[in-house]
Amino acid sequence: MPMPRWWGHVNKRVFNPRAIAGGKWPVLIHVGRVSGATYRTPLDAHPVDGGYLFVPVYGSGSDWVRNILAAGTARLRVDGTEVDLAAPRLIGTEEAFQAMPVDVARPPKLLRINEFLRMDLVTA
Repeated sequence: MPMPRWWGHVNKRVFNPRAIAGGKWPVLIHVGRVSGATYRTPLDAHPVDGGYLFVPVYGSGSDWVRNILAAGTARLRVDGTEVDLAAPRLIGTEEAFQAMPVDVARPPKLLRINEFLRMDLVTA
């Protein structure tokens, strides 16, 4: 697992609410696969050709990743606007790094992140 699960629980309860309230982080809005509740998760959102790329630092088994894969859609609030996203899929490191802009820092190898979530912009 890339990051310890306990740190994810701390993040969810302490830091995420502050990041959302601060309005500076992109926020992924998704629906719980079991509860049906709407969740807001602050994340790095890297624009790529036709969509966005997300780095699941707690692994692809994270609740937010599983929720989005189950729902097939999400919304992203970035820079004060919301965009619809669809077609979520996990991709490998090579494909992710090819899609990422060159000026974006790659996750440290120490984290052992080998899956990324890619989603497409929904066009009207």
